[in-house]
Amino acid sequence: IQLVESGGGLAQPGGSLRLSCAASGFTFDDYAMGWFRQAPGKEREFVAAIRSSGFSTYFGDSVKGRFTISADNAKNTVYLQMNALKPEDTAVYYCAASSFPLNPVGASEESTYDYWGQGTQVTVSS
Repeated sequence: IQLVESGGGLAQPGGSLRLSCAASGFTFDDYAMGWFRQAPGKEREFVAAIRSSGFSTYFGDSVKGRFTISADNAKNTVYLQMNALKPEDTAVYYCAASSFPLNPVGASEESTYDYWGQGTQVTVSS
């Protein structure tokens, strides 16, 4: 089972990046997917999640209105579109997969997720 993130890098404040997470080794359609991030010296923070049906999405308060999450089941890939980036968005971003049906509380809890990627660095700086 693999989750491989890509798309990280350096962006300017106000700019955009799109992260991708390619999944393999499990039935992607049966899993909910999430994104978390961890800045240096801070706890891992929930960013966004999408139910396996794709009909429900959840976002952390700090990214609402700026980030969107989507999934392409044909490509076994989940995306995180990040707009209006701020320096405080700087972190390592992790993709995660959950076999549990997500709800608004469970979506933001690390224990909900079964599998994790290695992370991709996002740096927002001028």
